[in-house]
Amino acid sequence: MYKELVKYKGNFETNLAFYSAPTLLGIKPSSLFSFLKTSEDYIKDIKKFNDKASEKGLKIHILCECECKLNVILYNEKLMEKQLLDLERQELLRKFGYNEIDNIESLLKQLGSKIKKDNKFPHEIGIFLGYPVEDIKGFIENKGKNYICDGFWKVYSSEQKTKKVFENYRKCRRFLCDKLSNGSDIYQALKI
Repeated sequence: MYKELVKYKGNFETNLAFYSAPTLLGIKPSSLFSFLKTSEDYIKDIKKFNDKASEKGLKIHILCECECKLNVILYNEKLMEKQLLDLERQELLRKFGYNEIDNIESLLKQLGSKIKKDNKFPHEIGIFLGYPVEDIKGFIENKGKNYICDGFWKVYSSEQKTKKVFENYRKCRRFLCDKLSNGSDIYQALKI
């Protein structure tokens, strides 16, 4: 049933559910996605979401904006903070030029600047999205090749464990998209 929602791309709540369900449901620190600029007022939708979801520690941050789209990251503050306490992740962030490691908003601003400057997503994006450090390093070392499997990211270690994570992400997506298909809005589905 949730596959039918994909044809409605452009709808704020549908995109939110489809692309960030694991984050919205508290099992992934963040999700990255883009909105094509259409007649819909995504800035207004993002503000409404941030106002309503702040009590659950969820926030959408606009990374960068170009003529035709907005690149955004939705994150769970507690899970993101936990990710950023990991010393290996901090070391990688410093290696890639990030300096205020303890401030999520500052890190996201730096990330957004890099995306805008280079017009592409930098390799370290996986640090923010909660990918295993081994897979981030594997992607960088192998230049995106020689992975053992892929799904939500390219996997270079722990194939069986990661496949279970991918399936949990898919279950989150099905759950939220089914809720929307059955008439709930995103706020009802998340109980906020």
